[in-house]
Amino acid sequence: MDCEPEELQFLSILGIYRESAKLIHSWRSLFARIAVSLILPLSLLFLLHIQISYYLFNSIESDDSALDRAAPDSAAEHRILQRLASDWMKLMIFKGVYLVALLVLALLSTAAAVYTVASIYSSKELSFSRVLSVVPKVWRRLMVTFVAAFVLLFGYNTLAISGLVLVLLLLDGTVVAAPVAVLFAFFYLAGLIYISIIWHLASVVSVLEDSKGFEAMRKSRLLIKGKIWTVAGIFTLLNFGFVTVEVTFRELVVKGAGMVPATRVFYGFVISVLMCAFVLFALVVQTVVYFVCKSYHHESIDKSNLSDHLEVYLGEYVPLKAKDVQLEQFHV
Repeated sequence: MDCEPEELQFLSILGIYRESAKLIHSWRSLFARIAVSLILPLSLLFLLHIQISYYLFNSIESDDSALDRAAPDSAAEHRILQRLASDWMKLMIFKGVYLVALLVLALLSTAAAVYTVASIYSSKELSFSRVLSVVPKVWRRLMVTFVAAFVLLFGYNTLAISGLVLVLLLLDGTVVAAPVAVLFAFFYLAGLIYISIIWHLASVVSVLEDSKGFEAMRKSRLLIKGKIWTVAGIFTLLNFGFVTVEVTFRELVVKGAGMVPATRVFYGFVISVLMCAFVLFALVVQTVVYFVCKSYHHESIDKSNLSDHLEVYLGEYVPLKAKDVQLEQFHV
């Protein structure tokens, strides 16, 4: 990193983006190999899922329309119902396989990016083979944190839906029903963004510290105190970028109205590369945010201890202990 540890806390949103871009550029050969081996398959899987889901839903909608026109209890109706059942089964199986594959690739990519950035920060000897040797051991810790985040999100959404239904039932027919629903939706989205931020930062904590699961999320929540608006701005802009790429893919490749197949394939290639680069950048950014938050709380990770704990001893990954992430205190 170009900045000294005590200076990281002063980085703005653009400063964090710039620092992340410098890291990728300085180690472009290594990051390019990580991108091609892990992040590109992740990006292609995500975009392919959009394409296949579009065709499956179109088939289901077409069968639904045909079912409306079919005579009741006719042979045609039975054939359409069989096709609908088959289409829904294909969709469910595809979604299940997709989610498992997406989770595995996402965790592997996160582990590789976080480990690489931390190794660069600690001035540790780094190579692509070393990264690949550590990643399979690190991603299991990330899985525990993912499960914790999933449980938290499930509980949050359950409470939110129950609360909204209760409010609408109590205010049904009143003039304040609509404004209250809008206000409820606003606070729901704010909470969802907050949990998402905690989860992303907890992923970095799970790799670099001895915490995982709910404990990593608790530490993540403490880390973002005082920097919540900066961190929220960073992840909001990144999510906006993801949505923009996804919408562009849907319009130019999936639908591709009035375009010849060759043009759609070209756009698909360009967007796939763009998505891969964007995911890589986002993963590096979330690791830099971790160091920025540490610096803000005047906690500096001792580089020699960080390097030691990033080593692989006898094939075992050793996470950074909590006592090692607060070895130095910087006071302004």
